[in-house]
Amino acid sequence: MKKLDDLQQTAAEKDALIVKQNARIAELEALVKFYEEQFRLSQLRRFGSSSEKGGCPDQLSVFDEVENIADPTEPEPELEEITYKRHKRVGKREDDLSGVPVEVVKHELPENERICPECDGELHEMGHDVRRELKIVPAQVKVVEHHRSVYSCRKCEKESDSVPIVKAPIPEPVIKGSLASPSAVAHIMTQKYVMHAPLYRQEQDFKRQGVALSRQTMANWVVRCAQDWLMPIYALMLSLLLRSKVLHADETVVQVLDEPGKAPTTNSYMWLYRTSGDTDRHIVLFEYQPSRSYDHPKKFLAEFEGLLHADGFDGYHQLPHNITVIGCWVHLRRYFKDALKVIPEAERPNSVAQEALRKIGYLFHLEDLWQNLEPDKRHDLRLKKSKPLAEQLFEWLEKLMVLPKSALGKAVNYALAQRQWLMNVYIDGRTEFSNNRAENSIRPFALGRKNWLFSATVNGAEASAVVFSIIETAMANGLKPFEYLKFLFETMPNTTTERIEELLPWGDAVPDYCRMPRIVNGGQHVEKKRIGVHDDVRSRVS
Repeated sequence: MKKLDDLQQTAAEKDALIVKQNARIAELEALVKFYEEQFRLSQLRRFGSSSEKGGCPDQLSVFDEVENIADPTEPEPELEEITYKRHKRVGKREDDLSGVPVEVVKHELPENERICPECDGELHEMGHDVRRELKIVPAQVKVVEHHRSVYSCRKCEKESDSVPIVKAPIPEPVIKGSLASPSAVAHIMTQKYVMHAPLYRQEQDFKRQGVALSRQTMANWVVRCAQDWLMPIYALMLSLLLRSKVLHADETVVQVLDEPGKAPTTNSYMWLYRTSGDTDRHIVLFEYQPSRSYDHPKKFLAEFEGLLHADGFDGYHQLPHNITVIGCWVHLRRYFKDALKVIPEAERPNSVAQEALRKIGYLFHLEDLWQNLEPDKRHDLRLKKSKPLAEQLFEWLEKLMVLPKSALGKAVNYALAQRQWLMNVYIDGRTEFSNNRAENSIRPFALGRKNWLFSATVNGAEASAVVFSIIETAMANGLKPFEYLKFLFETMPNTTTERIEELLPWGDAVPDYCRMPRIVNGGQHVEKKRIGVHDDVRSRVS
């Protein structure tokens, strides 16, 4: 009997050990699967396409762009031989060049060579051939000397004890006692903040043109002009921004070397706020802050009351109750995209990640159908057709059993944690399903950061925020950044504060030459749009 009890105890111990080992095996299998997912995702992030559409043929490498685009078999567009018996059809080439100045170069025979080779008779001009080519005029550096005439009175010189001195009027300089000119400062700012050329590269370029202009001098010009002339424009745009009812916000890191109380390697932040798509006057504002604390948007938006599009950063969710945060459905889709990427291709069609993407994609499809409708009409359609589908999506996600640390688990947990703010999109018809407007606006700063890497001082970071704000707002409203900056630096020193509103990108005082030329799409003139409502974000900048 005792032997039987011992055998039963041994069997029970073995069963318990088997159960424990099976649990351990399952745990290790889940851990291996997690590591495999992380490895695949890491490889995709390093070597794969960053497009959310799974690859974009138009997104080419910077270094082999010519080799990838060039096609020797592709004919020149609209190339045709014209005779005097037919009229040349105005085609795409003419439309493409319609906004470019034309310089005419005539090629004629000398008078003594206009002799017929057959009968020696006099030749007359029966027509002409036209060949068109683009001519590039590189930037030139010149010294402009302002010679100001000074006048006095001959009669007073002879008959009076005092002689009046009259000087000819002259425009005020952009920086007194400096070589800086409006065009020079505008050029430096455009190269740095639009073309992402650091000041040390510009310094080298000026040397190649025979000009010794140090990066320190250029930095001083940028900071001084930002503070003196661009800051009043920035302040006025801020007051207008805070009157809006729908805004977008985002933030990205920036490194400042000489910041009091912080090590040079620690992160500071550039915050961005911009208007939504319900206005024709777009405003894009950057603000530098030393941290990512929610106190910064709270202070910046203290006078704002309305709807704020943002990502899932918890700092936005701590804003006062007068601000309603709208979650970004693109961020949610991004998580499920990552979950789909780590699944073997054979298993993807029937996967939970694919089904979630299908459901989310249909919501975006409805938004595309309704994007040109009036806000009230869009709001009604959302409540009838889109909102029930979104609620079904979250109910379906709640019932899923997923591993919390897996890519799919992270996507599901993110969706459920952000549900409240994602569903806020159905509050108002002016809201958007994504925060792409903010991400598209902050991307130029992130691209520039890859070139100039850091700001040396806090003043430099704050000046960069102001300059970026003016440039991005100008381009969002269809202005050429160089021409607009040059116009401001010519006008601001010579105007009164009462006229500042006229100098805003949509102001009456802005001349036509500051506006971008109309571009062509399918043979018709259309205005270029920098910001798309549902454009896929090709790179994560925050």
